[in-house]
Amino acid sequence: MIPEDAPDPRLEQARRLELMPIGIMGLVPQPSLEDPDMVGIQYGQDSRGYNEMSASITYTLWRNPADRSDPINLAELDEQMRRSIEDIPPWPRPAWLVEGVQRMRYPQLWEAVRTTWHREASERSSPARVLADHMNHILINRYRREWMGGITWDRYAGDTGGRPANREVSVWIDGVQVQGLEIDTDPIVYGVGASLGQGGVVTAVLPRDELDYIRIEFAKRP
Repeated sequence: MIPEDAPDPRLEQARRLELMPIGIMGLVPQPSLEDPDMVGIQYGQDSRGYNEMSASITYTLWRNPADRSDPINLAELDEQMRRSIEDIPPWPRPAWLVEGVQRMRYPQLWEAVRTTWHREASERSSPARVLADHMNHILINRYRREWMGGITWDRYAGDTGGRPANREVSVWIDGVQVQGLEIDTDPIVYGVGASLGQGGVVTAVLPRDELDYIRIEFAKRP
């Protein structure tokens, strides 16, 4: 049981984000997306300190932002998930936890945008590899049942179905058009990313079923 006065974990996340050597990127503000300040953080260290870090942003999706009571905004939930939302315990809960439980009623773009930093350049820090890693992470953790392929880190290397897995595209970052790349060969998710300089890469991995509701442009997150 979590006490009513338990601190909001997002406060600790904000402190940890201060360690990131580069700015955190997100999608540009838009009516269909709500940023509930849910940021996942990962990092690696060696004898010299941090050698890599990533920050991933999760969004709540509003298919009809003009009317949030519209049933089209609801997520598809199984019975177990529905009960976990509707069953209210007899003890008080912190406001941030209640807010998070209620948010589960709506579609979540889990870790949709990731900012990745590597201290030193290598094959692992290339935009193509960083994007492939992000796509694998999403597929393995969110679409394991739907994804019938094997879990391999080179899944997006080379050629897929007669089409190159990594294709150059234009990407908008902070209002400037830059050269990036996309992975448009997976039937479940679409991926796009670009270099940020200073060892940074921004990537987005989004469910194909929701692409019509999303404007894929990046901007530095406040």
